[in-house]
Amino acid sequence: MYQSLASGGPVSSGDAGRSHGYMETDPGLKHWYAVYTYPQHEKSCATQLAQRGVDAFLPTYVQERLWKNRQRVKLQLPLFPSYLFVRIGNRERGRVLGAPGVLRVLGNAKGPEPIPDATIELLRSDLFKDKLEPQPELVVGQKVRIRKGAMQGVEGVLIRKKNSLWFVLSIELINQRAMVEVKAHDIESLQA
Repeated sequence: MYQSLASGGPVSSGDAGRSHGYMETDPGLKHWYAVYTYPQHEKSCATQLAQRGVDAFLPTYVQERLWKNRQRVKLQLPLFPSYLFVRIGNRERGRVLGAPGVLRVLGNAKGPEPIPDATIELLRSDLFKDKLEPQPELVVGQKVRIRKGAMQGVEGVLIRKKNSLWFVLSIELINQRAMVEVKAHDIESLQA
């Protein structure tokens, strides 16, 4: 699922094969760039950028949450927290940086670095509509919790064995451990 907040036209497939260097001197040539925002300001930044005439794209996903009063609510959340994408030319960067909540356009020491058009097209396509959700980086050795299934809520440590992820259940009281193979989407990282 995505949210496009500007009236800019669709990305042409002809741009996908073009090699992308750093911002060219041609002011009419537009590329996609990643924009870093204040946390939880992605939607308001995208709205502000659209009001300034900038083609902004905020990929989102739907997550169902259970409130304390047992009410289920579907929330539309940013797929990449604190990031959104803009399609701009060389001279439009100031308009983006002037929007409230925008911290910077991502790049390196040489300047902003464009995102390949094919990547943005893939995120915007209907092929993945309602199928995208964020995947936090799972680090071997970190504490994780199982999100669903018979072992929902059980905490343990993540290890890798034979190219698959294994969940290690540790019973500290008797100093024993057991391993079970898990899928990455069935576990969530515990904050340290």
